[in-house]
Amino acid sequence: MFFRWDWLRPQLTAPIVPTLGPIHPDALTVSVFEDTLRAADTGDFLPYDKDRRWGGEKDEKVLREDVVHQPEHTLVPTLTRRGRGTVKVFAYGLRDSVMEEAAELAAKLVAAYDVAGGRVIRPLGPGTAHPRGTRIQLKNFTARPCPAPDGPVRSVTAWPAAVQETFAPFAEAMAGDGLAFLHDQMRADRCGPVLAAAIEGRIVGAIGPMDVRPDAFGRPQLMPQYFAVLPEARGQGLGRVLWRAAMYWGQSRGAAYQLLQTEVGGPSDRLCRAEGLSALGFTHTVPV
Repeated sequence: MFFRWDWLRPQLTAPIVPTLGPIHPDALTVSVFEDTLRAADTGDFLPYDKDRRWGGEKDEKVLREDVVHQPEHTLVPTLTRRGRGTVKVFAYGLRDSVMEEAAELAAKLVAAYDVAGGRVIRPLGPGTAHPRGTRIQLKNFTARPCPAPDGPVRSVTAWPAAVQETFAPFAEAMAGDGLAFLHDQMRADRCGPVLAAAIEGRIVGAIGPMDVRPDAFGRPQLMPQYFAVLPEARGQGLGRVLWRAAMYWGQSRGAAYQLLQTEVGGPSDRLCRAEGLSALGFTHTVPV
């Protein structure tokens, strides 16, 4: 075993794992970290990796030989060759000095692997004052029922053909939110259903794909979705209706929970806070 749990566990202020992202706090075990090292050796997806649903090969891997694991802090670097390449260093530790050490490691690895840039990612606890970056949130489907909402929302394929045809320009307009990528996956039939809101015969919002898969412990998890509403259609409650429709979909298909990452202070963040999700912590990312 590479990681000492008595060293690492006190440093895990938020449940985020390199190459995997947020995981349920109950699944935050040393075996999950060990799994990421084994996946780096084989190049395969872990069975519970959220990116597995897109197919292909796992792009991001842990740089096992460059991991720094000490009693006071742990630095876990990863490498992706997508685009011009990126090194990320996940900085686990309670002292602020961990950021400086992580930045030094990231800069060294950017040069060593000849990639375009690097980032330091630091998990922070849920009680962090004046947080920045992204908030990790938990939706617990076992806590209370999620009723079906009223509103102009249905699966894209359930809308009339003329309405379905408006998804392409909507996705292109919201490419920055991942909808163009999602549309590519839909056309290739590589993902589950996508829920869409339409007004006057035109799709103006969407959330998806809808998919429930087992986590590291075998519990059914509603996988993260892409979620966007056209700017000109905001302020009408469509985001909330789409969100609630997705939660109803997940609960009705046996999901136990969902994990989300939202930009602190952004529209999705405010919606999730208003809907009563539990904050598990934050991630603060600094470019190198």
